Amino acid sequence: MKKALQYLSNKLGSKTSFLGLCLVCSGMILSNPSQAQHEHHTNSPQAQQDTIKGSIQREVHQLVGENHFTLNYYAPAVRGRMIWGGLVAYDQVWVTGAHRATNVEFTQAIRIDGKVIPAGKYAIFTIPEKKKWILILNTRWDQHLADEYNAAEDVIRLEVKPEKSKEFFERLTYEIQEVSPEEGTIVVSWEKVSVHLDFTNVN
Repeated sequence: MKKALQYLSNKLGSKTSFLGLCLVCSGMILSNPSQAQHEHHTNSPQAQQDTIKGSIQREVHQLVGENHFTLNYYAPAVRGRMIWGGLVAYDQVWVTGAHRATNVEFTQAIRIDGKVIPAGKYAIFTIPEKKKWILILNTRWDQHLADEYNAAEDVIRLEVKPEKSKEFFERLTYEIQEVSPEEGTIVVSWEKVSVHLDFTNVN
């Protein structure tokens, strides 16, 4: 590299210094993205500006003790719209996502509000209201929105109180949190509202 630069300097004449030629070539290299070094920045999903218009497909995995949970859903965005009582109607069964029913699968039985739910895969539906929500697990986990929803296929219905979230969630977000090796909760958050579905593992 040094010999090549010295050769170019001799060709260009004595007025062009070797150091100056090095600076010029360095600038050329840095201006080429394929050769210049670059940095990777890691930001939280909430910190990044969300410019995607459609609903994003997401998958959540979590171990609670030895019980493996997998949750699949489509996450719509607020995008300046009125969510509660607007985009999501009150007092109606909601798929609690977009496109297809949100589904959760667990490898061991769990207990919710005293009722044992066998290991398996279930759809999650809700009925949002202003002061309470109904959380539902339904055996028909693979369906389009709530088009085929049948209350007779529910395994459990549970009334919960919605909470005001301190954080603004641009997109619908599910979390499965391990409280202890025996206890956990499924948290659904969107806009500034969150609801919790508490469970315990059945050994």
